[in-house]
Amino acid sequence: MSTSRQPSVYVRPQAEVLARRLAEPRRFIQVIAGPRQVGKTTLVQSVVEGMKVPVRFVSADEPALRGSEWIAQQWEAARLEAAHAGAVLILDEVQKVPGWAETVKRLWDEDTRSRRPLRVVLLGSAPLLVAQGLAESLAGRFEVQHVRHWSYSEMRLAFGWSLDQYVFYGGYPGAAPLIGEPPRWTRYVADSLIETSISRDVLLMSRVDKPALLRRLFELACRYSGQVLSYTKMIGQLQDAGNTTTLAHYLQLLDGAGIVTGLPKYAADAARRRGSSPKLQVYNTALLSAQSGMTLTEARRDASLWGRLIESAVGAHLANAAATGVCELAYWRERDREVDFVVTRARNVTAIEVKSGRALGNLRGMAAFTEAFKPERTLLVGGDGIGIEQFLSRPVEQWIA
Repeated sequence: MSTSRQPSVYVRPQAEVLARRLAEPRRFIQVIAGPRQVGKTTLVQSVVEGMKVPVRFVSADEPALRGSEWIAQQWEAARLEAAHAGAVLILDEVQKVPGWAETVKRLWDEDTRSRRPLRVVLLGSAPLLVAQGLAESLAGRFEVQHVRHWSYSEMRLAFGWSLDQYVFYGGYPGAAPLIGEPPRWTRYVADSLIETSISRDVLLMSRVDKPALLRRLFELACRYSGQVLSYTKMIGQLQDAGNTTTLAHYLQLLDGAGIVTGLPKYAADAARRRGSSPKLQVYNTALLSAQSGMTLTEARRDASLWGRLIESAVGAHLANAAATGVCELAYWRERDREVDFVVTRARNVTAIEVKSGRALGNLRGMAAFTEAFKPERTLLVGGDGIGIEQFLSRPVEQWIA
């Protein structure tokens, strides 16, 4: 039976950064943004529990949306606590409140003019919506830390996981204690992670005319993670699929919630990139495994599924880095020649091919891409190249040009 040890006292690196910023004189709103169930709240609580000033922690994560007056009420209560030696106000799931950014801007600017020593931390589980609010109303007033899905090195340090466990079970710390009971783990991922993300972070926050279609698209994206699938082919897989524009929009919403994405085809022309067929990619392999209906042992014996899990684990490692702004991520394909991942940073291009077995297989795609685009670096991950474990153990920044 697969088991997971109880976590050691592991603190994510973002906690140290937040602690240092909150210890500084009041300067910026601190924003912690990332997908649901990656430990944002736990991280913030671990930082503020040792502070010597009052801390007010409130959450807008309720089935019924709160109004902007709720933010004003919580802010005023925190102001009273901050009157003497300062205080910290933490607003969790702030993106759930209509007009939150304008209200936060008004209150923050009032405090700035009055020199009130109230520090503010905002948390949000819909990174795209949080980013939109910040850009529209709070320019120059905030700093963002992106908290993404846990990496292999983090799950290994916190739970003692092997590479196989991470490839299959992914990077959800809350689900880790359940892997010794596969049916229970699957239900937890389905009910507490997938359904909650879709219902609260997508359907509750955006207009979706066909919620059943969005859910089927999510399942399709998990099932085909690591594969290029045109929107026309998706329509063929889905009933009542509407049109390609609807599917592209729904995939963007799922991307905004930090659960699955569609990678564009690499091209020098940005317009061609936007119009390409997407390569479907989960941000966390737990989403793929939970949909497979298999246990780790069964998946390990299925060469096809295990190969997709390996490639999806590498892709998730890259995609989470791209979501924090480290790089841009795409794929490349011309006819039968393909490169799994093309990573761009400051105009430097790194081409990455993933092999789950020892055989090198067909690397004609890499050769064709190299001839056409002259990348600064080409990497083979797996097979006779860089080991999968080695690649996943290091930050993406160390691998790309």
